[in-house]
Order: sequence, then C-alpha cells, then structure tokens
Amino acid sequence: MKKDKKNYLDYIPVKNPALPWSQDDEGIVTVEVEHRGIAAKVAQVAFNRPKVSHVKLDQFGSFIWQQVDGERNIYLIGEEVKSRFGKEAEPLYERLITFFRILVENKYVAYRK
Repeated sequence: MKKDKKNYLDYIPVKNPALPWSQDDEGIVTVEVEHRGIAAKVAQVAFNRPKVSHVKLDQFGSFIWQQVDGERNIYLIGEEVKSRFGKEAEPLYERLITFFRILVENKYVAYRK
C-alpha cells in the first residue's frame, strides 16, 4: 500500500468568503458563523440556540488568521508565526497543521488548488 505523501506545508489556505470576521484593537479576531439548515433551525427554536455564533480566536489563532491571504502557503505562514512568537509557538508546524485541519473540517478555510 502506498503511503500518503501530502506535504501540508505546501498547501495554500483561503478563508471562506461566507464567514464575516472582525478584529478588535488588540488584534483578536472574531469569526461569525451562521447556523443554517433544518437541525440548526430546530436547535434555535427548541433550545434557544443563537442563529449566529461569534467564535473568538486566541492570540495565535488571530495572528495566523490574519496571515491567510490566499497566496501564502502554510510553511510561509509558519515563518511569520515563528518571527512573531519565537519559542512560544513550538512545536510550530505540528500545531499549525493541526490548527489548519480544524479550520478545514469546520469550513473556515479551504485549500487553493
């Protein structure tokens, strides 16, 4: 069986244009996620769930989110994170790849072909 040879560092993330986001004075990013579909509607009515969730990223997530421009790959974004946070960001690329996997799973970003 052939091994998976994906190099995530070459992937170029692109923000989902359907998700509005904002940034406060300290650079913290908040992404607005609208809940759509039948299940979301039922949850909104039955359990008083909000129609829109405001997902606030931490300082690392906010900085990374701001680096996503549809041009830079994960390796280059990692270099920016390293220069900004230094040893605080270690283990850098493992954390970065995990963060982007979560963003992709939740449809916050996709990878450009």
